[in-house]
Amino acid sequence: LRLPTCCFSLAAQISICRDLPNIEVITFSVNGISDLEPLNQCQNLSELYLRKNNIASLNELFYLKNLPRLRVLWLSENPCCGSDPHRYRMTVLRNLPSLQKLDNQAVTEEELSQALVDGEEITAPPARRNVENSCPLSAESSAAESTTETESGLLNFSLEETNKIREELGMKPVPRDKFSSFSPRETDCNRKKRNNVLNAILLLMKELDMEGLEIVQQTVGRRLQALQKKELQEE
Repeated sequence: LRLPTCCFSLAAQISICRDLPNIEVITFSVNGISDLEPLNQCQNLSELYLRKNNIASLNELFYLKNLPRLRVLWLSENPCCGSDPHRYRMTVLRNLPSLQKLDNQAVTEEELSQALVDGEEITAPPARRNVENSCPLSAESSAAESTTETESGLLNFSLEETNKIREELGMKPVPRDKFSSFSPRETDCNRKKRNNVLNAILLLMKELDMEGLEIVQQTVGRRLQALQKKELQEE
């Protein structure tokens, strides 16, 4: 699976990865990302592109250290790279010795050996500011409202993107009431997960060519027919 770069909000964008543990390639270059914690469960991740973001500390690598299949990382042009390119590269390689390519440059055995001497071992995640402790109790309701607004935004984005893709595939648009009516019985957690997965699928579809979209159309058609048949049987 390849998650492409997009103009999605930061929180929604990076958090998608928590619901995609099997994703293999992630492209998030030039997206203002600063926190890599949502990636620590992506056990099948092999390629990660994070060029030109806002990653301030190399301690963010802590969240990548337990990804056994990570082989390609592009982290250049982030604040964490600092002014000493040698120290930066040695620190990355000391903590991610399985990398085969870093910043579009192949990793050598000599570098991996040197990294044990010149690189800094990262043993803890970066410190985060405790925003909750600095906010008044009344902020709790504001946070809840913000979460609701975010989920609403995700839903609107999903509906818009869904209908755009359906139009491209020659299918009728989905009415707003029908789009949202299949989730009332779901828990908030399941609904959020469903929305995140749906957003990811819609983003991934943008990477497909005509042949790929035709395959998706056929698969979706068969799936819809099966669901409609099931609903008729239940009635």
